[in-house]
Amino acid sequence: MSTVIVDYESGNLHSAEKAFQRMAQETGSGDVVVTSDPDVVRKADRVVLPGDGAFPACRKALFDHSGLFEAIEEVVIKDANPFLGICIGMQMMASRGMEYTETPGFDWVGGTVDAISGKGLKVPHMGWNDLVIEQEHPVFEGIKSGDHAYFVHSYQFQVADPAQRLAYVEYGSPVTAVIGRDNMVGMQFHPEKSQATGLRLIANFLRWAP
Repeated sequence: MSTVIVDYESGNLHSAEKAFQRMAQETGSGDVVVTSDPDVVRKADRVVLPGDGAFPACRKALFDHSGLFEAIEEVVIKDANPFLGICIGMQMMASRGMEYTETPGFDWVGGTVDAISGKGLKVPHMGWNDLVIEQEHPVFEGIKSGDHAYFVHSYQFQVADPAQRLAYVEYGSPVTAVIGRDNMVGMQFHPEKSQATGLRLIANFLRWAP
């Protein structure tokens, strides 16, 4: 069994790689590989797409790697293998992003990525916040509302179908924290930086067999 963390030069992957490798070893979930090679991605049993920075720049960086998105789509959509999007990797699952300019997303989960707005709110939303779990899901095994995760973001995923928002946090108003449908999940926060909660989420994802 292999888990691929997609490297498209969007963010420092070191902490994510170490966290996934640690939990893969603890759960007996096989190898974790960081790669930008489409041929390696196509052979993956599960795919993780991280991302730091602006939505348009991350999308451009991904598509600048010839054949990489097509390989991800083959594994996730055609083969229905588990997928995890982290931060901008989650946001790109949306229909579109509105950061700087309107930019198409993957349209895997209907919705729009808009700016966080609210009087008196500090943006970016940075630091620890408590999860409010709305929908049961295997990635939440052993996790409850009130457990906290680490966020760094200025834009939020407005999900079209409420059933596909699995968890949120309060930041002036409800801000999407976890989305999911079928074989896909996405997390706005960084599980690799979210201590015990994040490591459990990673372990649950590695065990998940949708």
